[in-house]
Amino acid sequence: MSLRFTKMHGLGNDFMVLDLVRQQATLTQAQVRAWSQRQTGIGFDQLLIVGPTTKAGCDFGYRIYNADGDEVEHCGNGARCVTRFIVDKGLSTKSEFTFEMARGTIATRLEANGLVTVDMRPPILVPSQIPFVANTQGATYPLVVDGKTWEISAVSMGNPHCVMVVDDVESFPVLQLGPLVEHHSAFPQRVNAGFMQIMNRGEIRLRVYERGSGETLACGTGACAAVVAGHLRGLLDEHVVVHTHGGDLHIGWAGANAPVWKTGPAVTVFEGQL
Repeated sequence: MSLRFTKMHGLGNDFMVLDLVRQQATLTQAQVRAWSQRQTGIGFDQLLIVGPTTKAGCDFGYRIYNADGDEVEHCGNGARCVTRFIVDKGLSTKSEFTFEMARGTIATRLEANGLVTVDMRPPILVPSQIPFVANTQGATYPLVVDGKTWEISAVSMGNPHCVMVVDDVESFPVLQLGPLVEHHSAFPQRVNAGFMQIMNRGEIRLRVYERGSGETLACGTGACAAVVAGHLRGLLDEHVVVHTHGGDLHIGWAGANAPVWKTGPAVTVFEGQL
């Protein structure tokens, strides 16, 4: 099997992108895990696949696999990268796309300045749909982790997120607490753990420990979930700049049933062949 691939990143959240419109391949979890290794493989947080779709109203199929080989529902930084990839590879002459995903669809737009805007759809806050184990729906919930009770928000952006507000995100033990939150029994499908520091009503710092990948330099759905959580708590305004280790994302959410909008860069690093 010979496959052309592209290495891309969105604010340091890095991807291996495969065109399965013009190429054909059947992949295994073992292959994905091997390719994801940074010392012996290509190295990436997620594998992104662009493929054909039969869903009415959609332009392409878009599938996401974490470094551990598990397929996941959503990746906002990845959506920006596959949009840039499709245009750069000449798979379409359009600048706006609708993708079929493992769960639902997503719409994106390549801006004139090269940034990509993604309609992330309205957040899911009903616990059973996140999924999250809770008796009632609320803006915050108590969660016991490592013998301590934390105040968290539970949000789905097509994938589950647990968001904590912390005083100083740089000194907070993300690498120690992140895995414990990811595998907490209150999240039956595991969860992405976000740790948010409020700078002001329009600016936050964020670190995310992603399920199946560990901490990444940026997480698009995590940035959206953090802004939703902060907005629900009355801590953030409608438009927020999210500072990650990889760079900045611009997130907008008007509340209620409004969609979350996310704008940021998508960069090609190199091309290769397996």
